[in-house]
Amino acid sequence: MPRSLKITLAVLAILVGIGVVSFKGLRRRAQRLGELQKSEEQARQEVVAPPISTASDVTVQAKIFWAAGPDAVAPVEVAMPLSSDPVERSKQLLQELIAKPPSPDQQTLPSDTSVLGFYVLPDGTAVADFSDAISSELPSGILSEEVAVNSITQTLATNVPSLARLRILIHGQESDTLAGHVDLTGFFDLNPGAATTSGGTTTSGATTTFGTTTTSGAAVGATAAPSNVDAHDVDSSPVNSSH
Repeated sequence: MPRSLKITLAVLAILVGIGVVSFKGLRRRAQRLGELQKSEEQARQEVVAPPISTASDVTVQAKIFWAAGPDAVAPVEVAMPLSSDPVERSKQLLQELIAKPPSPDQQTLPSDTSVLGFYVLPDGTAVADFSDAISSELPSGILSEEVAVNSITQTLATNVPSLARLRILIHGQESDTLAGHVDLTGFFDLNPGAATTSGGTTTSGATTTFGTTTTSGAAVGATAAPSNVDAHDVDSSPVNSSH
């Protein structure tokens, strides 16, 4: 073998070795960067949306509905402290839904989303007010919007049976759609049997015991659609509120 070829091969071998070492170093740095970003995101969430706790909190097995594919959600049991107050309980559940998906693929709402307010009217109608991120940072498409809405409604319906229906606001304002597709002008049914008359009489024998399961454990397809009710027919003065 000519001496020049041997030199060339030796140089190539050295370069390959350097490349392998460099690649491993870059991979380790990327992993560390990913871990750092995750830690920073968790820290940011704790600052922006600190854990909600109340005197009535009891640790229960809540069912949080995260993504189960591109067009469905499914419940995941999570042991977490929940308040007996429907407003605080709902905020705790929504915060868990936003901040703690089991994996990135199961995220249904943008991680920057915040719950700005949650209210419950006398007839069991709930109003959830989210930050702009729920719309501006949501992946474009009807499926992602339907999955986002279904994850919210199924999580609340299952864990807060006293809520009859839900209205979604974005930064305190009514919005025609979530991000261009899913209609937000009406209400989403949660537990219709929990609805009450203006006098506070329950219209059906539905139980209001927390922990009652109102949906099955099967994956729920993304078919969210608000009921055809005019928002102006409902008294907008909240009974319970928390910001």
